[in-house]
Order: sequence, then structure tokens, then C-alpha cells
Amino acid sequence: MPGRVTLNAFEPSLNGSPGLPKSNEGDPVFAEPWQAEAFAMTVRLHEKGVFSWSEWAEALSHELYKPGRRSDASDYFDCWVAALSRLVTELSITSQDTLDQLTQSWQRAAEATPHGRPILLENDPER
Repeated sequence: MPGRVTLNAFEPSLNGSPGLPKSNEGDPVFAEPWQAEAFAMTVRLHEKGVFSWSEWAEALSHELYKPGRRSDASDYFDCWVAALSRLVTELSITSQDTLDQLTQSWQRAAEATPHGRPILLENDPER
């Protein structure tokens, strides 16, 4: 599909992740670059030994089975990011306060970035 990014070099256990959008070949697909980046960060943190796949599966499952999910699963990667955020705070990799500050900084950067330009954290007027 045009505009989609695929990643075929991934941990085999991720293939069984419930709701993971996949290509016809069974590879993960991403509608937006940030989704691929969240996926890659998760894989890299696992490769570095930050968490096990069972820890990841539990965190992701917790988010995927929360009430109020979209029936079309279009919020799958929102759940992915929520699971990753929760896991890194629970494992004391970072604090919720730090994540909240970065989120706000990215939002300010997005608002300050002219249309058509890349959103950069340096664009946050409060940085």
C-alpha cells in the first residue's frame, strides 16, 4: 500500500501480538513513521535486555484489553505507546514526570513548527 512502511526484520514472537497490523506477507505495517519508531524502540529495548518479551506482552495486553478501545483497532499503536510508556516507568528507566514534560515539549514544538517543516524538539519555544 502506498504510504505504508513495512518492517520484516522483527522478533518472531511479535508476529503473534494480538491486533498487530500486518502486510499480506505477515510483516508489521505502519501507517505513520512514529508507529515504526515506537515499534523499533520496543524491539531495541528488548534486545538491550531492558525487559523480556513476557513483560512486554503483559504490558501490551493490559492496554489492548482496556475497555473503550476502538472496534476497528485503529488505536493499536496508541496502546503500544501507552504500554511502552508504562513499562519504562515501572522499570524506573524514566519517570512519568519526564515523559509528561517531553510530551508537552513535543506538543509545543508541533504548534510552533511551520506547516510542511519537520517537527523538531528544538522548535519548542520553551526549550
